Amino acid sequence: MQIRREICTMKLIKHPNVVRLHEVMGSKARIFIVLEYITGGELFDTIYTNGRLKEEEARKYFQQLINAVDYCHSRGVYHRDLKLENLLLDAAGNLKVSDFGLSALTEQVKADGLLHTTCGTPNYVAPEVIEDRGYDGAAADIWSCGVILFILLAGFLPFEDENIIALYKKISEAQFTCPSWFSTGAKKLITRILDPNPATRITIPQILEDPWFKKGFKPPVFDDKYETSFEDVYAAFGDSEVRTSM
Repeated sequence: MQIRREICTMKLIKHPNVVRLHEVMGSKARIFIVLEYITGGELFDTIYTNGRLKEEEARKYFQQLINAVDYCHSRGVYHRDLKLENLLLDAAGNLKVSDFGLSALTEQVKADGLLHTTCGTPNYVAPEVIEDRGYDGAAADIWSCGVILFILLAGFLPFEDENIIALYKKISEAQFTCPSWFSTGAKKLITRILDPNPATRITIPQILEDPWFKKGFKPPVFDDKYETSFEDVYAAFGDSEVRTSM
């Protein structure tokens, strides 16, 4: 069920900053997924090896991340596990979002308009997800993007503790401190993203208008006018089985 959902989700997303799913094939025993070949490794490895990035480079990756997440949300897809390990780099150094295994679709939103499955990686997860009272998928993804931006600029996590309860307390109260080398613009943006109240947290349209974010911003140029076909998925899994799972 989970792999079917992930495949169907990735079929909905065709964006230059998201790993492309080209084709799905199946046999009686195996499912074969043909993905875009990404050669630059994880962004996590770049930070782990070289430390924090220069502000211009961090901003470029963050712009590409927001572009990708904004597009996913427009297609009714919420990633729910955005972290450095799920951000890959292609041969040209462009960011590619991967791993939609924990993603949710708009159809999974409950009657209250919220998602209710607690998931994600603890250091990146939004306070409202931890509190388990329902959350907006878009706002939760934005929080994770803020954690990623902090790491790119700082070289370390904004929220960290060996004790999971203490970690969740820091996250819920947004207990973090921006290093002295952060520019004023970066500090302001991160503070607005890492707002523990999802109702007042900055939205993607507001991020797109932020002065720090807009510096050198080049929106991706791509053709998203396409018909999504699930025929290869139906063939790989069995027509009736996939249709009832979507």
